Amino acid sequence: MPVNNLKWIYLSLLALVWGSSFILIKKGLVGLTALQVGSLRTIFAALFLIMIGLRSLKKIRRHQWKWIAFSGFFGTFFPAYLFSFAETEIDSAIVSILNSTTPLLSMLVGIFIFQAAFIQRKFVGVLVGLAGTTALILSGAAVNPDQNYWYSLLVILASLFYGLNANVIKKHLQTIPALAITTGNFIVIAVPATIVLSTTGFFSSEVLFAPQVQLSLIFVAILGVIGTGAALIIFNKLIQISDPVFSTSVTYLIPVVALGWGALDGESFTLLQLVSGFVILVGVWIVNSRNKKP
Repeated sequence: MPVNNLKWIYLSLLALVWGSSFILIKKGLVGLTALQVGSLRTIFAALFLIMIGLRSLKKIRRHQWKWIAFSGFFGTFFPAYLFSFAETEIDSAIVSILNSTTPLLSMLVGIFIFQAAFIQRKFVGVLVGLAGTTALILSGAAVNPDQNYWYSLLVILASLFYGLNANVIKKHLQTIPALAITTGNFIVIAVPATIVLSTTGFFSSEVLFAPQVQLSLIFVAILGVIGTGAALIIFNKLIQISDPVFSTSVTYLIPVVALGWGALDGESFTLLQLVSGFVILVGVWIVNSRNKKP
């Protein structure tokens, strides 16, 4: 299959999976704390990846492990907790919308830290997408004035980490198979995630066998295995066959899926948010369109 077609297939799959991740975090928080959701998400993903990807680690050379560790912490470990804490105060669909700042931040990181070329067309597309995102955020704040939107800064920080991670993978881990990168990430962060989980009292019988906790564990297990482990393999491959801005443009499509789940779960949103979602898609098209040759 041509690479140009394959990258759009990967982008669509990621949008569906990650767009569903925010409602899974919300359901996980019913019986678990933010620290527990973030830790268990990482641990479930690590177990899945160790089973399928342990042999792939031989593809990683010794000098590349520092970038694998960096990618693990900034691409997965810290964002897992930041998103969980954000959803304790903000609706899942709104969190997904805030995450749409990732492509802009990825571009800025690429330009200012990694000396990437400035492409005006892509920057215009990012601005169009962010304009739609801003309209979604403002309308969400109007519909839910009781929510603490200071927690949106946690999502912005997580999005910055995503953008940084995308550039690191593209520059330093380009030659490593996606499965090896993702498995290596979780080998590194599984132990600190387990340590964090142990500090929350999760392993006490009162917590572990509570009915709400049992149900939340199912949602977090799905989140960890499919929404984190399997999705990151696809994402790392997508970065390798495209570029950081295209790959992080998945965050423009994620709100469309997340808004659908939010509506089914009783979250409030308006017609303006639907129109804004369309504007976001226009931004994606501009970012990824190519100049026609004469």
